[in-house]
Amino acid sequence: MYALARPLLFALDPETAHELTLWSLHHFGGVLPHKAVQGQPVEVMGLKFPNRIGLAAGLDKNGEAIDALASFGFGHLEVGTVTPRPQPGNPKPRMFRLPEARAIINRMGFNNHGVDNLLANVRASRFKGILGINIGKNFDTPIERAADDYLACLDKVYPHAGYVTVNISSPNTKNLRQLQGASELDALLGALKARQTALADQHGRYVPVALKIAPDVDDEQLTDIADALRRHRIDAVIATNTTLSREAVKGMPMASETGGLSGAPLTHRSTEVVAGLSKKLAGELPIIAVGGVMSGRDACDKLDAGAALVQIYTGFIYRGPNLISEAVRETSARAAA
Repeated sequence: MYALARPLLFALDPETAHELTLWSLHHFGGVLPHKAVQGQPVEVMGLKFPNRIGLAAGLDKNGEAIDALASFGFGHLEVGTVTPRPQPGNPKPRMFRLPEARAIINRMGFNNHGVDNLLANVRASRFKGILGINIGKNFDTPIERAADDYLACLDKVYPHAGYVTVNISSPNTKNLRQLQGASELDALLGALKARQTALADQHGRYVPVALKIAPDVDDEQLTDIADALRRHRIDAVIATNTTLSREAVKGMPMASETGGLSGAPLTHRSTEVVAGLSKKLAGELPIIAVGGVMSGRDACDKLDAGAALVQIYTGFIYRGPNLISEAVRETSARAAA
């Protein structure tokens, strides 16, 4: 079915196609048959995942299509990024396809309806699997007050999340990646860990916290990040977000648009970051790989580089649900070998 729908969707403006797809999944997704994908279960962050393939944050920012997306066979779903207050994001147009590169550039800017709206959608869903909730800061919150936004979101989503992802790596919110600096990251992770501990006592339930990082970091920055993750006992790291690099798409139509680049051009760099983190962390905390997973082979390469789980977004846009079953099948076969 997706092979028939894709040409129609790709004839539309990318954001219009995205919104139409989510609207359709929200209103008609309940009639979709659940796709039974036989996977290899795995325990990560103390959670039992039915397979290693998940949906990355960004596709369903407001949690509007959770039940429909679950029907495709993902082992987990991550919704968001969500901010404390609703915000419109950056001016349109802000999403661009590069079909010849199997890539997307976006500068969405954390457009979302706010954390309260997302939680209403989560409560209305029937999904009983592992749901990650990705949190960020509002665009008009000063960077020195960023922790306030992350803590406010963490307080609200904690009772409803399987795990929580702290997004400090989007290139589309001014100065956000500054939070990856050594001193800024140390302060933020310290505050988050203290709040997580308090919330675990309050709710009688430990919810893991993961940090999502950018691919545009050098080895020294990666060392600083790994050290901070260990020092603050963060439960997992997600590598990586989109890239600002245009090296792989130079000269292509739309390549000069500002924003984060995702898809096939990110495959190699994302895997490099996973491998670098794996070496530096030495198994002390799990890595969730995302970035340029366009095939089952790409997913296996992420596992070979040291990832425990793999997430997909742009590959899903280009290939549809078949990519999910292929990736689950091939990563399960690899794990069983």
